[in-house]
Amino acid sequence: MSENIMRKRNLRAISLLLAGVMSLGLFAGCSKDSGDKKDPGKGGGAKDSIVIATMGETPSLSPTEHNAVAGSYMNILTYNTLFSSDMDMQPQPDLAESYENVDESTWHFKIKEGVKFHNGDTMTVDDVVASLQWAQGFAEVNLYNKNFVSISKVDDSTVEIKTDGPDAMVLLNLCHHGNAIVPKKLIDEGHDFNTDPIGTGPYKLVEWKRGDSLTFEAFEDFYKGAPKIKNMTWKIIPEGSSRTIALEAGEIDFIVEVEAMDADRLKENSDLKVISFEHTSHNWLMLNNEKPGLDNQNVRHAINSAIDKESVVTVAYNGLATPSWTATPSNFAGTTNENADTYDVEKAKQYLEESGVDPASVKFSIICSDDTKKRAGEVVQANLKEIGINCEIESMDLATYLSATAEGDYTAAIGGYTSSDLLSYVVGVYHSSSINASNKTRLRDAEVDALIDQAKTTLDENERVAIFEKLSARLNLLCSQAPLYQPLTLRAYKAGLEGVEVSDSGTIYFENVYWAE
Repeated sequence: MSENIMRKRNLRAISLLLAGVMSLGLFAGCSKDSGDKKDPGKGGGAKDSIVIATMGETPSLSPTEHNAVAGSYMNILTYNTLFSSDMDMQPQPDLAESYENVDESTWHFKIKEGVKFHNGDTMTVDDVVASLQWAQGFAEVNLYNKNFVSISKVDDSTVEIKTDGPDAMVLLNLCHHGNAIVPKKLIDEGHDFNTDPIGTGPYKLVEWKRGDSLTFEAFEDFYKGAPKIKNMTWKIIPEGSSRTIALEAGEIDFIVEVEAMDADRLKENSDLKVISFEHTSHNWLMLNNEKPGLDNQNVRHAINSAIDKESVVTVAYNGLATPSWTATPSNFAGTTNENADTYDVEKAKQYLEESGVDPASVKFSIICSDDTKKRAGEVVQANLKEIGINCEIESMDLATYLSATAEGDYTAAIGGYTSSDLLSYVVGVYHSSSINASNKTRLRDAEVDALIDQAKTTLDENERVAIFEKLSARLNLLCSQAPLYQPLTLRAYKAGLEGVEVSDSGTIYFENVYWAE
């Protein structure tokens, strides 16, 4: 994204903050961690521990039994994949030493030698083949490996993956946590990777206290070298202001999801650092297209046109986000405004009239899994009331929310999707093959599927962008859900913490983080 665009967005955020339209909520306390840690700012040497606060608990520690951001945070601690996404969101070799695209449908990957699993075993090609084949059996993640027609062993250092013709997603998919490499013998034994996540990652699980915390210790045989921080605790703190207070009180060291309402005061604290980045996370009012009323395209356009997205950003994020009008994230090449709705209440009423649907019959609950989503939902609720559509706000824990929305057991929800590239994004959010997984609007459109399939087999980037533009225009026309915002995402942590890097997809590799001496 250009500096000019970022500067404009920052100015918008500052002006909205100065408007003072929101007041700070009451703060709830959280328990203090009792770990014996030395504070480098007060002398006594560097820490070997860190406490991290996050708002949502992972639905699983297995790499194959979820497709949730909260779960990916945990998975990159304990597992590795053949490739991983760098800070520029580009796939780079991880457990793969090198690779070769032998022909348009054949890929060879040479694996690194001497990589150890947490159980002491050395990784082999047999483990790689078995892991990738195993992952294909899980609905939650097979979106990221179903394009592998065959996976086989070439020799003791090389694995072969075949696809059905040219495939632009091979390296991207190999970055996904669902394709993590685990020991073949544990797969064969039916090992429970949710309770005992054995991988090659930089950290090993020590304990999972459901609903409270997860504790990890450094893996001393990690192939890149043992992490400097030896003990790591993730605290589950759903309420944003409680995370803020815990950081200010020294009870935690790092906040993954910073409460936007507290951003200014955290920035003013010289003992803390706050970093921001333009997140690829795209957030919407998800609409189940199979539900009566919402199966009408004009009704969906009416809902989309009735939502004041500037107000949603102000109320939900205190201005620290960008209103979204398009079906795909704005910071990916190929996104277009063609056919996109704008905020227009009269146009919304016109859409309803053309739909032939009585707005009083369109009733639903908006499921929200955290405070930010709830604030956004309340704005949407008020906006829709202006066009005669009544809806309720329903709070739900993250795990239940993820399950209900994936299975289609809902009518509407505030949700989002994060990806490091547009191809993975549209496959996950809009392709019909992702229904019952991450296509939560349950959109089924032959033209959309065809354009995505065409993009997947187009290796030339410029040609693929042109396809994406057609796709984006089609998605805007279908309006399967109402885009709301892309957040200017924040991370906050103690000033003595070094090595913190975050990509625009939110990825951070904690094995590179350390305390300054």
